[in-house]
Amino acid sequence: MSTLREPTSAADVPVVATVGAPLVVRTVPIDDPGPLLALLPPTDDPREALSWVRRGEGLVGWGQAATFTTRGPGRFAEADRWWRRTAGHAVVRDEVRMPGTGPVCFGSLPFADDSSEEAVFVVPRVLVGRRGDRWWVTTIGEGLAAVTPAHADAPLPPREVAFADGALTSATWAARVAAAVERITAGELDKVVLARDLLVHASAPVDPRWVLRSLAERYDNTWVFAMGGMLGATPELLVRRERGLVTSRVLAGTIQRTRDDAKDLSLAASLARSSKDLEEHEYAVRSVADALAPHCSSMNVPEAPFVLHLPNVMHLATDVTGVACDGASSLALAASLHPSAAVGGTPTAAAVALIAELEGMDRGRYAGPVGWVDASGDGEWCIALRSGCYLPGERAQLRIFAGCGIVAGSDPEAEVTEADAKFVPMRDALSGR
Repeated sequence: MSTLREPTSAADVPVVATVGAPLVVRTVPIDDPGPLLALLPPTDDPREALSWVRRGEGLVGWGQAATFTTRGPGRFAEADRWWRRTAGHAVVRDEVRMPGTGPVCFGSLPFADDSSEEAVFVVPRVLVGRRGDRWWVTTIGEGLAAVTPAHADAPLPPREVAFADGALTSATWAARVAAAVERITAGELDKVVLARDLLVHASAPVDPRWVLRSLAERYDNTWVFAMGGMLGATPELLVRRERGLVTSRVLAGTIQRTRDDAKDLSLAASLARSSKDLEEHEYAVRSVADALAPHCSSMNVPEAPFVLHLPNVMHLATDVTGVACDGASSLALAASLHPSAAVGGTPTAAAVALIAELEGMDRGRYAGPVGWVDASGDGEWCIALRSGCYLPGERAQLRIFAGCGIVAGSDPEAEVTEADAKFVPMRDALSGR
């Protein structure tokens, strides 16, 4: 078992020079050290925090053993080649042998091919993982084989946080939604997902650990993630590959919750019968099933969705599963799925073009894949929703995002209300509530 030590700062973990040298990786089992997110050490750079946690299980990491950045249409393939080469040359001693042990790479990719932001990939120098009652630590580099952190000091809440319109005001965005509905009605496309952003300013640096803990406490049914300054709580699993089984969770069709349980049950029933939401959901499910089919020998696509209940909203949801029939890694599968109809639209090319025309902003890594992949290619990738990103070089300023699926029956004012509901997780976490 590993020896516990108190963490000081993520900056205390040096970067390993990996050019021309293989990664030396060791994974060992450890005793339960407590909640994963409580293990993240403080840092002066919010981009150093790495998190992938759902219902207390998952991965957290810090330090940089290897990094990779890329951009453009070839970003997925270039990253996949880099990771296969890096993992393939690693010297690995893995005493746990589960998905997420051995060398693991976290990644976050931009939504658009022409985004000004880069795709960012980090292999943490220290990683702690939990699955069920099993815990492990992975370290990379000499002299770190016995490192497991204890609880860090509790983070402080954000101070004097203010929110402002981003690229568009709500009224202007509603007008863009109306324009999209006109284009859909004219037959140019079936569905488009339009997003908007808010700017966040605090009077002091915002500790990402506070945001992550707040999100995990309130939204335990989501994947609470942090990667390269992008952080959030996403309910949408783009793809998981685990020992030959491929899974994707599709969310499309949303209704805001109330504080009345009986009324929420009635709203859930109305959502399940809504022709507008069912149409939107069908487009999204079809796009996922079509993208995964070439990589699977058999697939299960449920005929009807279920209603996923989150604290602030409810979604129509469908879990698509398949049996992998090729060697595509989880990252390569994510590439085949992106952008799905849930974040782009249908047909994809027409929807992406309309997004660029109407949104008035670069989404950056919002609505792009975020997740992790291990040396075997297993991993989990979600869509970066209910999220925000630190502005470049800033510790107290962020952008947060929300988006809505627009179809022929969409009402612009209702879509503004839906977007406001989707801002709630990040707004509350950043407000220190």
